[in-house]
Amino acid sequence: MVERYSRKEMAEKWSMQAKYDAWLKVEIAAVKAWNKLGFISDEDCKKIANNAKFDIARIDEIEKTTKHDVIAFLTSVSESLGEESRFVHFGMTSSDCIDTAVALQVRDSLELIIKDVENLMSAIKRRAYEHKDTLMVGRSHGIHGEPITFGLVLAIWYDEINRALELIKSAKKVISYGKISGAMGNFAHAPLELEEFTCAELGLTPAPASNQVIQRDRYAHVINAIAILAASCEKIAVAVRHYQRTEVYECEEYFSAGQKGSSAMPHKRNPVLSENITGLCRVLRSYVTPMLENVALWHERDISHSSVERFVLPDAFVTADFMLARLTNLIENLVVYPENMMKNLNLTGGLVFSQRVLLELPKRGISREDAYKIVQRNAMKVWADLGEGKQAINEKGESLYLQNLLNDEDLNKALSEKEIRECFEYGYYTKNVDGIFKRVFDK
Repeated sequence: MVERYSRKEMAEKWSMQAKYDAWLKVEIAAVKAWNKLGFISDEDCKKIANNAKFDIARIDEIEKTTKHDVIAFLTSVSESLGEESRFVHFGMTSSDCIDTAVALQVRDSLELIIKDVENLMSAIKRRAYEHKDTLMVGRSHGIHGEPITFGLVLAIWYDEINRALELIKSAKKVISYGKISGAMGNFAHAPLELEEFTCAELGLTPAPASNQVIQRDRYAHVINAIAILAASCEKIAVAVRHYQRTEVYECEEYFSAGQKGSSAMPHKRNPVLSENITGLCRVLRSYVTPMLENVALWHERDISHSSVERFVLPDAFVTADFMLARLTNLIENLVVYPENMMKNLNLTGGLVFSQRVLLELPKRGISREDAYKIVQRNAMKVWADLGEGKQAINEKGESLYLQNLLNDEDLNKALSEKEIRECFEYGYYTKNVDGIFKRVFDK
């Protein structure tokens, strides 16, 4: 089983090299903006754009003295230039560079996440159509309810992940803003056009208003979108874990040749991938609170948000990227057992058809209260029989519940034997599957 994921590509987007590359991109864009405004000559602009570079080791060395990463970066960049270096970072504050650069990193990382989610949705859709008509029992409270199909389960997963995708796309729009508005956001040392030209160069939108930083509700929006996506992914993983339980055994993760499940019990085939996904999704959701708390900074800015973001942003994106690829792989290779699904569907001796019978009786003039009593009392007998170990299906292929109903005098006054038997047809429960699929997959 080969996992296809872009973890290396995502990790590279949050490396020190990528961070400083983004910083330099912003600084050069600002220089080009000053050039458009006539403040920097074409010659100096060209020199900076062509020659400006940095050295990470040198930045680290300088920062030991300055205790300020942006100053260390700018000093390293200035060492690669001549007198024209005086125009780098002109009229800017550190957050003009950092926040605008982070917007680039987050935007590009979200593009990878969007691709990951689309891959996941494609896998779910394929499996949904494969099992569109695969009958299984629907459950509520963990108890058998009525017949459904496994394709419907997958269609619901697809629809939910699609909503999460829209949230991720929205987050990409919300974060794609930059600022070159100066130390207090008042544009005292640079015109608004500088910000507009710089952002245009970078493919960003100028923040309508900013103080010393881009407002952190934008960052919170991104992490909340990832957290909601993670919650839906965990929902899928938990379902797989349930289906793989020995007592259920309707689906299981692919178990490759030579794979081992336990150091002590050689027979074990555990849902380790979905358990791992569950854990990763818990981690992703844990980032919501600190990112929300980052929104409330003192006055025009403090630095309490910085340490949180340096940790959360890289980790959230790398983790989400890995988790999505793992879940996609799980879905693609999920082993489904339709025979076991049907066996479980028949496990309760036909009780899953109770509502169908219930709804037929009011049509015959019987009150809902009386109808419920008739249907329930026969169902309770089945529970008692199952508890005593009786077979759910007899040698004639008839379920316990059907036998009880056929022998109920009150029911037989309202429904013929043929009408009672018709209540036990699976097609009644699957007749609208195509319509549901059209709603989900054709929109």
